[in-house]
Amino acid sequence: MNSAVLRQARAPLAAMLLGAATVPGFAPTGIYLLPFVTAAGLLWLWQGAATPRRAAALGFAYGMGLFLTGVSWVYISLHEFGAMPAPLAAVATFLFCAVLALFPALAGWLQARFAGPLATKQLLLIPALWMLTEWLRSWIFTGFPWLALGYSQAASPLAGYAPLTGVFGLSWLVWLSAGLLLALTRVRQRGAALAGLALVLGLGYGLERIEWTRPQGEPISVSLVQGNIAQDLKWDEKRFASTVQLYQRLTEHSAAQLTVLPETAIARFLDLLDPKLMRALALSARSHGGDLILGLPLRDGPGRYYNSVLSLGTSPTQRYDKIHLVPFGEFIPPGFGWVLSILKIPLADFTRGSAAQAPLDLAGQRVAVNICYEDAFGEEIIRVLPEATLLVNVSNVAWFGDSLAPHQHLQIAQLRALETGRTMLRATNTGMTAIIDHRGRIAAVLPPFTEGTLSGSAQGRSGATPYVRWGNTPLVLLALLLCGVFALRYGKPAAA
Repeated sequence: MNSAVLRQARAPLAAMLLGAATVPGFAPTGIYLLPFVTAAGLLWLWQGAATPRRAAALGFAYGMGLFLTGVSWVYISLHEFGAMPAPLAAVATFLFCAVLALFPALAGWLQARFAGPLATKQLLLIPALWMLTEWLRSWIFTGFPWLALGYSQAASPLAGYAPLTGVFGLSWLVWLSAGLLLALTRVRQRGAALAGLALVLGLGYGLERIEWTRPQGEPISVSLVQGNIAQDLKWDEKRFASTVQLYQRLTEHSAAQLTVLPETAIARFLDLLDPKLMRALALSARSHGGDLILGLPLRDGPGRYYNSVLSLGTSPTQRYDKIHLVPFGEFIPPGFGWVLSILKIPLADFTRGSAAQAPLDLAGQRVAVNICYEDAFGEEIIRVLPEATLLVNVSNVAWFGDSLAPHQHLQIAQLRALETGRTMLRATNTGMTAIIDHRGRIAAVLPPFTEGTLSGSAQGRSGATPYVRWGNTPLVLLALLLCGVFALRYGKPAAA
């Protein structure tokens, strides 16, 4: 290979390494400054890109490094638990990451299409474009907002902005901070860049001290159950009786006002269960004046079954059906029925629940339940706010083994608590079962891959943060406005 080809390959390789190096910025390591540095590195590489096509290639390489490193656990679900042959699972994971990497590529291509002062592009245009591409990724093809850069800031000084802007606003600020970091390398801009960083971080500290919501009623006692049922045993009929006994044992001595079991804790349709079991669970909850939330599949007739939770206990029985289903895991997109012949996933074609479902009235609170992957979508969580006073997530991420996924999912839940000003309770099968307060702080958490019960208290809250009131709309409009003004100010796009 000649030296010219090597030089051409260096920048994409550097971009890919920058993407991979961004992942420790997220949970579990949580080095939240890393995304600032890696984004600044990509900005520097984009400066040297001669054409929009080259800039897109660098964005794509960054995305491949980020997603191949950060969501490689998709392979575990496909191969180890979905029984997809290893080579096919590896190819599928690679292609999935390649599709996700198209969004950073789009940001790179768009920013390179316009001329203009370098500092203006890095501080105004590129942060807005990156935010828009992350937002697009959150809903195109039903959406996959995992590893939006804003999630890395759940415990950083930027977290104070979350109730105002949501997670995508934090991503915007990561890129703004990256542009300011890069400006520090230019002597004439150093003072202004330092002042800008101080302002961004200082305002974040100040915003953290604002109470956007207020307590609603007295704190309630909660008990969050982690059964630690291995995924390859969860749907085994021979293990059903022992699973039921496990959950009965973990809940029978609870005196909590609200007890929460994980997603599909009972891996059998409600109409196939012994009615004595449901009466026993309800009686156990009522014996101390409490309520219990139980995850299980429900069906309303042939071909219509739901990933649901059911409440039992002192309050009237209520139900929530999952709305946002996972493609290929919970529903098969049209034209992809052949995938079922490769993947061995139980109940792989659920029915979508109604978007008009109300919060559950339990333990004197209004409880907004979301199931597993649903808490990755901030605008869907705020659909039942400000009426809801508590957030509850029930999950089963045993599909992804001992990987980064459970830790990343917990961090996602922290952002939902921050955005809404609500306590988030998480009951998971294998981890991470946790109580997260309304400021996004983890008050208590069970070790992953252990059987146990997390007991504590939760404070319901009322009121609405700006994000609850407006969602992502103001930020998206602002980004579009900035892009439009930039295009008008600096004339026609540069040649491709």
